[in-house]
Amino acid sequence: MSTARSCSPKHAPQPTILEEVVANEHPPRWCSVWNTTRSEFDLLLFSVALKLLLFPSYRSTDFEVHRNWLAITHALPVSKWYYDTTSEWTLDYPPFFAYFEKVLSIPAAYIDPAIVDLHNLGYGSWTVVAYQRSTVILTELLLGAVLLRFIKRSVDPPLQRLLSGSLFFHPGFLIVDHIHFQYNGFLFAILLWSILMARAVRFQGDLASRNLTELPDQGRNLYSGVLFAVLLNFKHIYMYLAPAYFVYLLRSYCMSKSGQLLTGRFATLASAVVLVFLISLGPFIWMGQLPQLLSRLFPFTRGLNHAYWAPNAWALVTAGDRIMLRLITLFNLGIAINEQGIASASRGLVGDTVFAVFPHIKPFHTFLITACAQMVYMIKLWRTPTYRSFLNALTLCGFTSFMFGWHVHEKAILLVLVPLSLLAADNYAYFKTWMIASTAGIFSLFPLLFTSAEMPIKIVYCLVWGATTIYPLRKRVYEFPPWWPLALLDQLEYAYVVGFVPLQFFFMVFPIVAGKSSDIQFLPLMVTSVYCAAGLVWAFIRLSVLYFGNAFGTTPK
Repeated sequence: MSTARSCSPKHAPQPTILEEVVANEHPPRWCSVWNTTRSEFDLLLFSVALKLLLFPSYRSTDFEVHRNWLAITHALPVSKWYYDTTSEWTLDYPPFFAYFEKVLSIPAAYIDPAIVDLHNLGYGSWTVVAYQRSTVILTELLLGAVLLRFIKRSVDPPLQRLLSGSLFFHPGFLIVDHIHFQYNGFLFAILLWSILMARAVRFQGDLASRNLTELPDQGRNLYSGVLFAVLLNFKHIYMYLAPAYFVYLLRSYCMSKSGQLLTGRFATLASAVVLVFLISLGPFIWMGQLPQLLSRLFPFTRGLNHAYWAPNAWALVTAGDRIMLRLITLFNLGIAINEQGIASASRGLVGDTVFAVFPHIKPFHTFLITACAQMVYMIKLWRTPTYRSFLNALTLCGFTSFMFGWHVHEKAILLVLVPLSLLAADNYAYFKTWMIASTAGIFSLFPLLFTSAEMPIKIVYCLVWGATTIYPLRKRVYEFPPWWPLALLDQLEYAYVVGFVPLQFFFMVFPIVAGKSSDIQFLPLMVTSVYCAAGLVWAFIRLSVLYFGNAFGTTPK
């Protein structure tokens, strides 16, 4: 028996005056073609204009990486894509992303043939800058379209409009995509589209009065699985989320409520997913290049930590090893020290991380810890295969891989922050978890933009984003803690968030005061990583507790 949930006007949260104006305004004809309001279209134009202004800003080596991939896919036959070593920035994304680069290389060759010259390494003319940054903006429009669908299919459009807006203007996308340079907005659009299809409901009733009933629509789950398979063949980092998809689709789509396997649905889903992988990998399997392709996708020659430690559990372990080393040296405690580990973890280089005091961590250890931790959440999802449970488990899968994965990049925090944003308005406990994770996660991206010109951009943009998302969400979901220890915890959590102000001040002032001393030049990065890691570990614990039971004294939505 399926359950239906109604949302009546009596119990629906009352929107603000601004939200009512946006919800009830009549769009002009040129907006109705895209099913958007005038305000939504204006926000889109504002977003595009803002990102156009960022064209001259700092760009990382990822910019040259993607330019080189344009050249590889344009100048070479498919059989040589994953063998080319003309540049150190070899192609190491799955085939769908290579095909994507191939499509982008076609107009690039007409705009400026030098862009797709394989031997034109480090090319940085204005034409390539304008072209590549424009492709990021244009492909990110898919993210806007998907977020609009979330609004249209929501029982509370004003609230969903706030959540969708927070994602479309997320500082993570601005920093990583539009300044540092990547295509995360486009890829996360596919993920969010898949999540939207996983909801597997349709609404019946009057949207204007919000008197709506949710009815099952299992056919959408099939599209969810196909979209996720497509995403995996664009960027394989999303495989960390695969356990949640596998369990949820198996239980909600391929099995009846009594636990019986529905062979027809299972065969349909399996065939569709296999077909996606065949389209992607088929040519390389046919050419006998699958081992070479996999060696590019999964290199294990790098160390446990990135040069700038991603703010996860290993950052805290590495910091603990540094502290223990200092204590042992200072007090002559007589504990054995690994000489290779004295400089390994704090010299700011990409390589194998060797601890001086703690046991050495290998890739197998991180895989085992990640898999065991994810298994706990999958058991819960298996028992309660609802959309809300899936969204929690999906976020925790991303969180677990970020916390315990091998050579995690700080940019991978988006795997957590994006799905977590969809839970932010469930209740006050989820809001606090999202607020802590978002603040720590976004701040951990600041070192990506180390030039002085981008300093005011990232600070002001993040402050404006926080004021227009965190404050309105808090007003909607705030509940006074029912128990004094929870009230104290609430204040400590806010104090932690405020602590990012002096941390930013320290990050700016310390290099000036300390000069170029080689012993402590990486201290601001280490402090940033550890402080952000503390908040993200706490957010991870909070979300885990919320998934298994309400221990924060708030009322479920």
